[in-house]
Amino acid sequence: MAILVPGVASAQTTVQTPDQDAVQVDEIVVVGSRIRRDNYNAPSPTQVVTREEATLQGFASTTEALQSTAVTGGTSQINNAYGGYVTDGGPGANTIGLRGMGPSRTLVLLNGRRVSPAGSRGSVGSADLNVLPTAMIDRVEVLRDGASSVYGSDAVAGVVNIQTRQGFEGLTLEGQVNAPTEANGNGGSTRLSVVAGAKGDRWRAAGSVERYERDELTLRDREFTRCQTDGFFNDRDYIDPRTGQSKCYPITTTGSNGVTINTIGTGSLAGVGAPGVPDIALANGVTYNRWRPNSAITSGLVGFEGVGGSYVNPNDPTSNIALNNNIRDTFEDRMLNESLISPVDITTIYGEGGYDLHALGNAEVYGEVLFNQRKSSQTGYRQLSLDYAEGSPLIPDNLAFSTFAGDQGLNKGQNVGVRAFIGFGNDTSEQEVDFTKLTGGLRGDFIVPGWRYDAYVSHSRSKSTYTSEQFLTDRLIETLDVVETAPGRFECAQLSSNPGCVAAPALSTRTIAGELPQDWVDYVFRPVTGTTEFEETIVSVGIDGPLFQLPAGEVSAFFGAEWRDSSIDDTPGLDSQLGNTYNYSTSAITRGSDSVWEAFGEVEVPVLRDLPFAQELTLNGSFRYTDYDSYGDDTTYKVGAVYRPIDWLSLRATYGTSFRAPALFEQFVGATSGFLSSGADACNEYGAEGVNPNRVANCGAEGLPKDYYATTGVQVISEGGADLGLAAETSTNLTIGAVFQPTLPSGWGNLDFAVDYYEIEVENGVSQYGASAILDRCYDSNPGDFAADTGFCALVSRDPSDNSLTVIDSYVNLATDIVKGLDYTLRYRNDVGPGSVLFNLAVTQYTEVSSKLFDEDPLEDYVGMIDNPEFTGTADISYAWADWRVRYGVEWVDGMSSYEYYGENPATSQYDLATDDYYLHNASVQYSRDGWTATAGVRNLFDENPPTISAGVYNRVGNAPLYSGYDYLGRTAFINLTKSF
Repeated sequence: MAILVPGVASAQTTVQTPDQDAVQVDEIVVVGSRIRRDNYNAPSPTQVVTREEATLQGFASTTEALQSTAVTGGTSQINNAYGGYVTDGGPGANTIGLRGMGPSRTLVLLNGRRVSPAGSRGSVGSADLNVLPTAMIDRVEVLRDGASSVYGSDAVAGVVNIQTRQGFEGLTLEGQVNAPTEANGNGGSTRLSVVAGAKGDRWRAAGSVERYERDELTLRDREFTRCQTDGFFNDRDYIDPRTGQSKCYPITTTGSNGVTINTIGTGSLAGVGAPGVPDIALANGVTYNRWRPNSAITSGLVGFEGVGGSYVNPNDPTSNIALNNNIRDTFEDRMLNESLISPVDITTIYGEGGYDLHALGNAEVYGEVLFNQRKSSQTGYRQLSLDYAEGSPLIPDNLAFSTFAGDQGLNKGQNVGVRAFIGFGNDTSEQEVDFTKLTGGLRGDFIVPGWRYDAYVSHSRSKSTYTSEQFLTDRLIETLDVVETAPGRFECAQLSSNPGCVAAPALSTRTIAGELPQDWVDYVFRPVTGTTEFEETIVSVGIDGPLFQLPAGEVSAFFGAEWRDSSIDDTPGLDSQLGNTYNYSTSAITRGSDSVWEAFGEVEVPVLRDLPFAQELTLNGSFRYTDYDSYGDDTTYKVGAVYRPIDWLSLRATYGTSFRAPALFEQFVGATSGFLSSGADACNEYGAEGVNPNRVANCGAEGLPKDYYATTGVQVISEGGADLGLAAETSTNLTIGAVFQPTLPSGWGNLDFAVDYYEIEVENGVSQYGASAILDRCYDSNPGDFAADTGFCALVSRDPSDNSLTVIDSYVNLATDIVKGLDYTLRYRNDVGPGSVLFNLAVTQYTEVSSKLFDEDPLEDYVGMIDNPEFTGTADISYAWADWRVRYGVEWVDGMSSYEYYGENPATSQYDLATDDYYLHNASVQYSRDGWTATAGVRNLFDENPPTISAGVYNRVGNAPLYSGYDYLGRTAFINLTKSF
């Protein structure tokens, strides 16, 4: 990593290796400013990652490099381990968010121009890193500072600019293979690319074609994901009586009480208990309502053993105690086929060119094209809860007694006789995203001497199809309504109106075990496909040059204007729109558009130069006026200064305002349903001691008993906030830094050190209340307001038939988010022996990462908690001589603990809520000669597994936290071969 700080590093178009001086290039614009300058003594610190450095670190794609700890500062990113989660951009999308403020507050540029959002489903709102080229990249510039006055909306936490190679000539072939050594050979990646370029007297053209493939890594492939346990201390894990070991729950994200499979639910009945039923239950009259097939059982419910139910409390004969749910089956081998890292195939074509007109101010007509296609998929596991109606001929005689529940929707108004909890098996979700970005422009000398102009038009389009396999409710209903045509043979009762209908399988041990007729599966389990389109058009014009001369130098300025128009159209599959996907979320159409025009300017003023205690003093200021169709106008500004009192010390500071216009999906996303567990019901056991008296009164007013225990999940409907007057987020940004460059004695080398303090505060953050917050505030409200169904209670409804809850959760302006911290960077270079040694160190410290939803809420500081390390760092040392270069690097994530936040004593808690320091070691060697370059190395040299935590608190991957700063692949060898002609 090269850390770009005032006076430390110069602009470069050739790579600065340890034994090679930087090559100065005049008048280049670097991220953070629109003004051309011949040095980078800028007030905002910028980090530069060169293509060569990324290769030495073993990164096979731009996405991997951008999501590394060195760039992100250790904040969690959405990567390919999130395939089973609902994320903005849909499964397979990869995003970057600086300072832990999320991808919507980080702006991504390609050659200084916006990269439009891409992805699938209704919540497309950020750039997908998968669309970026890798082979043509020269460097990546990372600005961790607010810059809305320079770039407009979204540049709240920082800006990432991907700069392609300029003026490339020749032909380069490149191939890279990354192969994990500890994952059954799975999870590897391959990238092949061709880069070509040529020049003439008046023209230039260059481009690349590349193919990137990553294989799937499954839960089976890594030790820490093969058996997801509770991970409790003090021997509090549930011990599986079948194995004598902690029980596995790999279907769940936190680890405990996995989804029931290979089980039926019936009306309560005495019977024979399965291994694991406690003696106290057996001694106090157990009645079972959950059963597992067991052919050895000849009494009670013949052929079944009891795995769930209740027994009399020996101290209170009027109440019952529920059996531990973990007696039930929660695991089968096919669960290990789930994706840990999802596979992807990416094809990228990039081209750029220009032609000198010899007119219009020596103008050049230029253009860029980017075509990208991503094909990604995820393997999941599905449970099927199949309801057999009371009296159905599909129910065997020994279960005919049962009434399990009232009408649950699959039995045409009849009671449920028996519910079968079936381990159905694996399902697949697929996405294909086609992204196109076309840019054409004209740039040249302006009318005023020394000034230049640049005007361009850009159009981007992301079009995707996304498919998931779903059980269709209407077909399930018809297949369960059967008549018996012969002993053991059934057909759909309404076959004449549904000629393709296939009768559901009779309830049997094979059915319960998931051995289902293929023709029936093919009829009820169908692909549901939706489409998403996101389009954005940008027209931009700018001029820059000198205003006048001062004794300290030239005053430079930039003035520009821009118009952007964007639209989204997400049309889910019809079955998803109609709620015909059984036990799965539903989605409505997301459709909307927005446009903005902006005028902006930037001025840089050299105030003092080459004076005692004022070697340099330069001021910079920028301003932007913005007018959105959606919410009106706004202004942002930024001021900065660089002060160098003496040769070896530079001081810098910036302060400014930024904003983020609500993303289109935040304004217009169609109603999308999801679910919380039944435990989220605010009235669960509301009669317990210490419960808010308002909650007690309000739950009682709904007719719920004080020992009410919810058995159905909470449905959550998410909607856009355009109709609620959603406005832009506003924020302030402060950065103060110092750069030390002492002159060392001859032969001691060069040392550079920088430290920067930063503060970002976001007000009116676009967020959702969250279903839990809505429920708490509703049920804890004044009983009069609760009865009137006002305020938060207007967002909550309870179904009187089964007491299930539905919550409406729209996007609104709510949140306050604050991030504070320090960045430390150090670089040392010296000639040693036949070559040069280079040492880099970068450490990020977070002193505050706090947020709150409501003004009256206290700020919650998450620094040091799981997923929010206080410190992260990277260090590397390299040595270059002749044709060789060797590198050794370490990535560090500080240990984390959440005990204090959750009020747990580490000495007595059953939970493991702490992680130790985490280190990843990387080593590589590179040889270059005669146009050949070979790079080989190993990432995660010591095969460091992620740390583990307990179940029930944080989302986990196996037994590890779901956190992008940890490596799930294990030790990975890589080799990169490049040949240039």
